[in-house]
Amino acid sequence: MSALPPGSCWVVTDGAAGNRRQALALAEALTPSIREIVVDLRAPWSWFAPRAFPAARLALGRDNESFLPPWPRLAIGCGRQAAWATRHIRLWSEGACLAVQILDPRIDPTHWDMVIAPRHDDLRGDNVLNPLGSLHPIDDVWLTDGREAFAQFAELPSPRLGVLIGGVRHGGPFDMTAFDAFLRAVRARHDRDGGTVLVAASRRTPAGALAGIREAFAGVPGIVWTDSTDGANPYPGILGWADRLVVTPDSVNMLSEACATGRPVHTFVSTPLPEKLARFHAELRSAGLLHDLDAHTPDRQMPLRETAAIAAEVRRHLGLT
Repeated sequence: MSALPPGSCWVVTDGAAGNRRQALALAEALTPSIREIVVDLRAPWSWFAPRAFPAARLALGRDNESFLPPWPRLAIGCGRQAAWATRHIRLWSEGACLAVQILDPRIDPTHWDMVIAPRHDDLRGDNVLNPLGSLHPIDDVWLTDGREAFAQFAELPSPRLGVLIGGVRHGGPFDMTAFDAFLRAVRARHDRDGGTVLVAASRRTPAGALAGIREAFAGVPGIVWTDSTDGANPYPGILGWADRLVVTPDSVNMLSEACATGRPVHTFVSTPLPEKLARFHAELRSAGLLHDLDAHTPDRQMPLRETAAIAAEVRRHLGLT
């Protein structure tokens, strides 16, 4: 068995919050000592799938010094640019560094030691793991920390309806008509149930949508967070304190993390979803984890927490201790 000594894990992403969250969640489940690297490939390398071309280091530009020996024992990447980096670290280290890539790299997964791609990516292979949702750090301890950090939410009237708002997806425009329909449906749910709303936008929420969010919940008890001008991001507190959660249909990460709380999770879909996203929704629904916004549900459901099991399988497959 091969050990992971201190400093032996590099986490490589493009810096996007969702990619960082997944890669760090897996790394932290494997080792306490992590070096995080943000990669920003130069054109034309950034345009293509992570293939190995001559003069590959030219792709890194000023980032080249971040990818020099001594090599780590393990490199974990998430996202397309990171896939380029983890593949090349494996090549440059002549296999001394084990490479794990999260999300479908869009080429043969055998270029990595392991690939972790959610089921809806429809990627299969002997070295491929297929969780239902995205990786995340959420467990009972994480939720307790979120409640403690936002202890003031305990004073808000129940039931507390958590509302998580995503936004623009890569490769597609933001549908303001569908978004307005989502807000009206959430407001109708609150009008039916009473209690409090705990609303948080995300970095992907378009600036043009923020005023509509504030207007939709004007006069409703609770909190509405749209950006840093509203104070600290209450996302951990919302996950910790919500009795029920509603998530815009666009975000795999937020849907996965909402499902990790063990509280009922709902969404509202008024227009057809992209094929892969539709498969993800169908799988969550089939597992009893995602419901229509007006559905009646139990107060609790089985939490979706896959990171620890995936980390254990990575250890077993790669022979790590």
